[in-house]
Amino acid sequence: MTARLRPGMLSSWAVLAVEAAAVAVLLYQGAALWLAREMPRLDPAPPTPSGAIVPKVSVVIAARDEELDLPATLDSLLRQDLGELEVVVVESGSEDRTREVIDARAPKVRRVEEPPLPPGWVGKNWACWTGAQATRGEWLLFLDADVRLDPSAVRTTLAWAEREGAALATIAPRVEMVGFWERVVLPFYIQMVLTYFRAPHVNRADSDRAMANGQYWLVRRADYDALGGHAAVRGKVVEDVAIAQRYRGAGRRLRIAWAPELATTRMYRDRHEMFEGVLRGSLGTDFSVARQVGFVVGLLALFWAPLALLPLGLLLGNVVLTVTGAVLTVALFGKHVVFARAVGAPAVYGLLFPVAVGFYLAALLTSIGRGARGGSLTWKRRRYALGERRVP
Repeated sequence: MTARLRPGMLSSWAVLAVEAAAVAVLLYQGAALWLAREMPRLDPAPPTPSGAIVPKVSVVIAARDEELDLPATLDSLLRQDLGELEVVVVESGSEDRTREVIDARAPKVRRVEEPPLPPGWVGKNWACWTGAQATRGEWLLFLDADVRLDPSAVRTTLAWAEREGAALATIAPRVEMVGFWERVVLPFYIQMVLTYFRAPHVNRADSDRAMANGQYWLVRRADYDALGGHAAVRGKVVEDVAIAQRYRGAGRRLRIAWAPELATTRMYRDRHEMFEGVLRGSLGTDFSVARQVGFVVGLLALFWAPLALLPLGLLLGNVVLTVTGAVLTVALFGKHVVFARAVGAPAVYGLLFPVAVGFYLAALLTSIGRGARGGSLTWKRRRYALGERRVP
């Protein structure tokens, strides 16, 4: 017969263990808020004094089926107040009107046809490398095709990079969230990136943290060439992080900032595209089955399990568990409401964070299944084998 749960059945040691776990959960949730508070913010800078010498900036955009987003991005580039930019768009075999969008803005925007993809290269890396070789600027700005810029964006980030002595400077744009799934999942996704990379620590000279945001990163050409550029990370799906790690390893200075007034992007347009994006990130960053299982356990322990404590305490009639569960429930929902509002989603969507966790878990479990059996990842109509990433 199955024993019935009765008040007092939970031993004092079990209660103590639960209390210790609750403290760990609260510390983790607090760390995410602390990192968000530490993240530096970059706002539009005053105009450059007349007569000042401004180094030439070359903008490289890799474009594949981008007719919906590319027009606004290019138009925002052509409105920059830095002076004339060299803008190169590498057309990567689009099946829509991307070519026409680019050519309509010639000669200020130059189209470069991507050569056939060599073996071992990821498509975006090849396009960015191709574009970099076709430009002559002292600085290179790698920009995603769906990032719209304030007129002061390039000038502000260039001045910031030079002032900080940065070899690589990257910003996090404001993320536009339109649909239901964007508003539910993306605030949680941003939290995961922030905490996993401990993003503000990238700016510390004594830190080993390294990341760049591939949506917008500015680099000195001399450093890019010296460290091998995209050719050095040709097979990396998450190339921005891989490049930042090379810069950190070579002792180059990195800078990162949140810049919601300088740049705006809509990352994903539907649930399927967003799922593939999350899957790409989980498969492309040093994939291993053990690592992914660890992420799954961590998500369950930090976000779902704490929500079970309140009903468990009520079921057992245990006051300590009930009070602890109530505190955790309020803390978790409150934190996600605050974070959702901070990154631009309606605050009420923070109440749906358990759904976002489920979405993330589904992507992780899918990555485990694909990676363990040597499957593949599809991105921008290109398929990449994962067999070589099957690390124990």
